[in-house]
Parts: sequence; C-alpha cells; structure tokens
Amino acid sequence: MFDRLTGAGLYDAPLRLTSGAIKIFARSMSDETNQPETTGSDVPPDHLAINPRSPYFDADKLRRGVGIRFKGVVRNNVEEYCISEGWVRVQAGKTMDRKGNPLTIKLNGPVEAWYEDLGPDAPVAKV
Repeated sequence: MFDRLTGAGLYDAPLRLTSGAIKIFARSMSDETNQPETTGSDVPPDHLAINPRSPYFDADKLRRGVGIRFKGVVRNNVEEYCISEGWVRVQAGKTMDRKGNPLTIKLNGPVEAWYEDLGPDAPVAKV
C-alpha cells in the first residue's frame, strides 16, 4: 500500500520485534542450523548410470558419491540403477562386449540410494 499524503509506502516502516518474537525467531534459527533440511537435492535421482554415453549419466551427482543398497545388502559394483522399477545393473565378471564395454546383467529387487557425502544419517531414496 502507498500513502498518498506522505508518499511513503506502508511497508517502509522499520520492523519492530517484541522480546517474545525475538526469542521465537532466535529459537527457530538455532533449530535450522542444527538440523539440515531435506530437499530434493539431498536424495539421489530415481535412475542413474555411470556410463557417460547413457542418457541417465550425471557427473555432478556421481561426484558426491552414491551409496546403493540392493535387497538389504550394500553394493559397490552397480553400473546403473532404477529405484522405481526395482532393478540394478552389475558387471558380469570380466567379460567385455565387442566395443570393450563390460557386459552387465540386470538384477530385480528393492533398491535404496543415498548420497554418501551427507554422512550416516543421510536421507534414503526408496519406493
């Protein structure tokens, strides 16, 4: 709103906080600094691959380190995963295809993913 007589806006007045409001504000700020917020960027994507030629490749997300739990076991040999469809793709031994890429097999089961850089209490993406 705009005051026609003085030419000043109603929102130009300085903010006055009572002592009770200051205490509530300080408490809410201390709570925010102690507990990290869970946002969409805190959980890995639904589908991610380590092959740069894949449309699901994302170097920035892979740099953070993604942990994968498949059927209750933490796996470190996952080439690609999809949480919503419930599968992981892992390398099948040392076998290579004719282009020099590792042969992979698709395993079905429950998949959970999290960013390892957030520590042990990181939010987990699962179905």
